[in-house]
Amino acid sequence: MQYVIDAPAPATIPVAGSDDVFPIRRVFCVGRNYVEHAKEMGHSGREAPFFFMKPADSILPVPYGTTGDMPYPAHTADLHHEIDALSHVWGYAVGLDMTRRDLQGEAKKLGRPWDTGKAFDFSAPMGPLHAAGALQGIEHATIMLTVNGEPRQKGTTDQMIWNVAEIIEHLSKYFTLIPGDLIFTGTPAGVGACQKGDLLDGGIGGLGELRVKLV
Repeated sequence: MQYVIDAPAPATIPVAGSDDVFPIRRVFCVGRNYVEHAKEMGHSGREAPFFFMKPADSILPVPYGTTGDMPYPAHTADLHHEIDALSHVWGYAVGLDMTRRDLQGEAKKLGRPWDTGKAFDFSAPMGPLHAAGALQGIEHATIMLTVNGEPRQKGTTDQMIWNVAEIIEHLSKYFTLIPGDLIFTGTPAGVGACQKGDLLDGGIGGLGELRVKLV
C-alpha cells in the first residue's frame, strides 16, 4: 500500500536534556481552570470542567535558549496570550495558548465552535517536555508571563480549580487518552492582547522559560 500523496511529518516536541522527541497526537485544553482567570472572564465557582482542542500541528516547538518566531495570525485585531502548564502522564512543559479573542467572542455570541479563535496555525508555542519523574514541586510551581519585559500574568499551579488528576479523570470519560495526547491545563489571571513585534517570555518553576516573538 502506498500513500496517494506525501504524508506530513509527525508533529513533535523536544524532550529536555535529550536528543529525543515526543510525538503529538491530540491537544486538549481546559477552559477557565484558574479561579482569578475565571473571574476576569465573568465566571466564578467550581463549574464542571470543559475542554476545547487544537490540532497537533498548531504546536510551535521552541528549544531552550532560543526565541520562537510566531507569525501573527490573519483575520484578528485582538490576539491574546494565555500562559499554560501542560500536563500528561509522561511529563510537563510550558505552553502558550494563543487566542484570536475577537473571533472567539463572535463565535460565543453565535453559539458556534471556537476553532477559528483557538485552533489556528502556530497557536500553541511550547517548550521542551520534562519527564515527570525528574520533577519536584510542580503542583505548587510559579507560573508567569511578561510581554516586552512588562509583567502580565503570575500565579501558581495550585490555583487551578481542577487539579491534574481531576482533569485527566474527567477528560477520560469522554475521550480515550493514549500516549501522544497533550493537555493544556489553564491560565492564571492577566490575559491580554499582544501586537506584532511583541516579545512574550513565559515560565513555570522547574520547567524553564518559553520565549516567543510575534512576527
